[in-house]
Amino acid sequence: MDQIKRFDLDKKPLKEKFFLTPLAYLLSFPSVWKRKLKINKVSMKGLKPPYILLCTHHAFIDFKVTTAAIFPNRANYIVAIDGFIGREWLLRNVGGICKRKFTNDIKLFKQIKYALEELKYIVAIYPEARYSLCGTTAILPESLGKMVKVLKHPVVVLNMHGDYLTQPVWNLSMRRVPLAADMTQIITKDEINFLSVDEINRRINQAFIYDEYQWQKDNQIKIDFKHRAKGLHQVLYQCPSCKTEHQMNSDLDKIWCDSCGKTYHMDVYGELHAEQGVTEFSHIPDWYEFERAWVKDEILSGKYYFEDEVYIETLPNSQGYIPLGNGKLIHNNQGFVLTGDELGKPLNLVKEPLSLYSLHIEYNYLGKKGDCIDLSTLNDTYYIYPLNKKNVVTKLHFAVEELYKIEKGKVKN
Repeated sequence: MDQIKRFDLDKKPLKEKFFLTPLAYLLSFPSVWKRKLKINKVSMKGLKPPYILLCTHHAFIDFKVTTAAIFPNRANYIVAIDGFIGREWLLRNVGGICKRKFTNDIKLFKQIKYALEELKYIVAIYPEARYSLCGTTAILPESLGKMVKVLKHPVVVLNMHGDYLTQPVWNLSMRRVPLAADMTQIITKDEINFLSVDEINRRINQAFIYDEYQWQKDNQIKIDFKHRAKGLHQVLYQCPSCKTEHQMNSDLDKIWCDSCGKTYHMDVYGELHAEQGVTEFSHIPDWYEFERAWVKDEILSGKYYFEDEVYIETLPNSQGYIPLGNGKLIHNNQGFVLTGDELGKPLNLVKEPLSLYSLHIEYNYLGKKGDCIDLSTLNDTYYIYPLNKKNVVTKLHFAVEELYKIEKGKVKN
């Protein structure tokens, strides 16, 4: 591994090549026109690049909505390293800036600063760092406020609606859903000098609030897609009736528990209804937060523990994944420990709770070995597939977030 060239994170970002701009428009505008995208711009009059554009993150179509929202301007986009696989030249030449997820990376700050100050471009950042799991806001890094304070550029938030409902991360089949977006300048350049970091973060977090299922219900958006609940058990992995974990299943418009048999129907407006007995959670995000609270209780009581044999791949650069074979992953109140063999060299990766405020997970990643999580250092990203325990990655992500909040609270106190 020491002899393998790593992705060059020091290479300066580029302005989008003029001959690639028509291609970007061709790939973006027909999709958003077909879905009747409506963009509501607030406090945007007179604002011109450079500025920081913070975008909510729901599905791949986000990038197309962003393209339409900033038209006719172009941007540098922060893109995870797996997006560069086999197309590094293309992504660099459309303005892509590479990032390894959930790492404290001073190089990324320098690249953003260069794009704003030297290229005079918009810098588009998706700070949730993964697609929304259940159509609600993910945890945002506290470092956003510090970055904004130092960079001293206006901040715009693009809060998108309908993208998640079009293609939820747990079932990538496309639905026909109208799209909308609120594009709001939340911090002007003149305000930055007197705003505290806490106030900057408060404004960002407030502007990032969304609930796709509530938006669907409020706007009476009918999704009669036949398989609209298929895959939902990957997010809603715990039965709210018998409390059994990892025994949920789903197909067509139903989700059920294989342990107690309780079944719920998902209607065309995204609400759940028990076929028999009480409906514990008709609103999907409420079920999701019930699971989070359960994991937090396990952590606080000292009961939380995960261990499994895993298959490991690494991604040191944009050339593709390198298989490392099987290893072991442990996660508990002390964080992650990943052990294995790294091409003849012992692999021992430790991630303590305060080193991860959240976790990137994938369902049935690329059709390989099922669900996976990834853990990154500044030089490598490890893709880790549990081999024996199924449908566990959503719980792992809850545990990471709750452990971080608990440990962060101890430090503040």
